[in-house]
Amino acid sequence: METKIFQQDQIDEAVKLLGAGELVAFPTETVYGLGAIATNEKAVKGVYAAKGRPSDNPLIVTVSDEAMVSDYAKEIPERAQKLMKHFWPGPLTILLFVKPNALPKAVTGGLDTVAFRCPDDKLTHDLISKLGYPIVGPSANTSTKPSPTTAQHVYHDLNGKISGIIDGGPTRVGLESTIIDLSVETPVVLRPGEITPQELSEVLGEKVLINSGQVKDQDIPKAPGMKYRHYAPSEPVIIVDDTSDFAKIEFNEHTGVAALDSVLVGLNVPEQNKYSLGKNLVDADHNLFGALRYFDDKQSIDQIYVQGFSGSEATLAYMNRLNKAAAENHFHVK
Repeated sequence: METKIFQQDQIDEAVKLLGAGELVAFPTETVYGLGAIATNEKAVKGVYAAKGRPSDNPLIVTVSDEAMVSDYAKEIPERAQKLMKHFWPGPLTILLFVKPNALPKAVTGGLDTVAFRCPDDKLTHDLISKLGYPIVGPSANTSTKPSPTTAQHVYHDLNGKISGIIDGGPTRVGLESTIIDLSVETPVVLRPGEITPQELSEVLGEKVLINSGQVKDQDIPKAPGMKYRHYAPSEPVIIVDDTSDFAKIEFNEHTGVAALDSVLVGLNVPEQNKYSLGKNLVDADHNLFGALRYFDDKQSIDQIYVQGFSGSEATLAYMNRLNKAAAENHFHVK
C-alpha cells in the first residue's frame, strides 16, 4: 500500500479515502490521530490492525461539533454541555452513555459508554464536516510507542499500513487530551491532559476526581491509556525527579538525556545524546514524545534519563505519560 502525504489544500482527497473505508492520519492540537469512519466496523478494525492495538481498548470518537455527538450519545447532560461550551473545540474528551447499537463494538469495546472529542484544528474540523460522519481518532502510531506529534512520526510508524496522512505541521500541545468521565455520579478524570481537574471543577461547579486505579487484566478500560503499556521506546527510560541527581549519574556514549535547557547545559554528555525539552513545563509537554522518538531511533543508545516534574496539577499529564513510558522506573542513588 502506498501511503500518500496530503497537504492542507488536499483535504477532499483524504475525505474520499475515508469515505471508501480507508485509513487516514490527521492532525490535532494534541497529537496526530488515525482516522476511520466510526460507523464502519471493517474500517475501525483496520485501525486496530494497523496500530497493532489490543482489541479491548476502546477508541475515541472525533466529531466536528456538539450536534454530531447528539446522533450517537444517549443524551448530552447539562454538565457535558457546560464543558463543551467552555472547552470545545479543544483538548478535552468527554465520556458519555452511547445509544444502543449506534456504534460498532470495535469502537466501544462492548461498553455502554463512548468518549467524544472535538479537536481545535481547522483541517480536522473541515475533514469531518465534509465527510459527514465522526471518525475514530487513536494516536497514529504503532501501539505502545511514543505518540506522533508530526506527520513524519506517523510516516515512520505506519508507512505502507494506511492510505494517507494529512500534514498539518507540528502539533501545538504534544500530549493527548484530558479525558473526563461523565457517566458516573462524580466526574472523574480518566487521563490527565492540558486541561486540569481544577479547571474542569471550576466550570462544572462541582468536585472532579482523578482516577488512580489500575484496570484488571480481565476488564475492559473505559478509555485509552488506562490499561496497556504506552509511549515507550525500545530502550529503558529512567525518570530523574530531582535535577541535582543528574550530577550523580555515570553517563557514557550509550546514555541519552532529555531535560530542560537549564539542566542540560551543566551535563558532561555528548551533544548528540542530549535532547532539549525546552525552557519550561509547557515546552516539556510539547517535546516529550519527540525526545522519546529521537532516542528510540538511535541505535547507539541503550538507556534514556528523562527529567521529571512535580508539585502541581499542571504536571499530571506529563508525568502520566512519562511514568507509563518508564514503567514507573525512577532514578535512585545507589
